[in-house]
Amino acid sequence: MSEKPTSTGWLERASTVNGIVYTLWALCALLITAEFVYHKHPYFGFDGWFGFYALAGFGAYCVIVFSAKGLRRLIARDEAYYGEDDDG
Repeated sequence: MSEKPTSTGWLERASTVNGIVYTLWALCALLITAEFVYHKHPYFGFDGWFGFYALAGFGAYCVIVFSAKGLRRLIARDEAYYGEDDDG
């Protein structure tokens, strides 16, 4: 019996993934470049600093990810929690 070759979707191809990553890097570079020419109107003093919103967004992302990992440890159940065994 011969196995059929599995076809990969367009999002699973390495060239597509690399293209998405390079596009995101280019977008980030464009946004950082815009910081030099865009006149900001800060409400507080610190929100006028260079790259403040990028750092604040990254910090919020880290808080969300690490708190989700901690919450998973807190509420995770055993694999056999619902009464299912591996024996079938």
